[in-house]
Amino acid sequence: MASFNETEMKVVQWAEARKIIPNSTPLAQCIKTLEEVTELLSAIQRGNCVEMRDAYGDVLVTLIVGAALADMDIKECLAEAYETIKNRRGYLREDGVFIKEEKTHDDKASY
Repeated sequence: MASFNETEMKVVQWAEARKIIPNSTPLAQCIKTLEEVTELLSAIQRGNCVEMRDAYGDVLVTLIVGAALADMDIKECLAEAYETIKNRRGYLREDGVFIKEEKTHDDKASY
């Protein structure tokens, strides 16, 4: 299996070959991401693992292309997001939703 870096580069090259880059926009790719997330939600609700795998991949493709159009590296975006959440505290509700613990005035953790 190819590394994430290799696959990311293939996605960017694919988008360039099809003139998505540079002719699309970050907004257009964001709208496409929302469409793909809707397909993912539908696949999850139906319990269809094949469609879920496809939709997760499609979401990643749209995010990679959108970041490239915004002249950003998706891996750097992910790294920054991780730095923001790595010390986050909270609890998981019964319905599976994570609730952030509110930051106190003395708390130095990043939320």
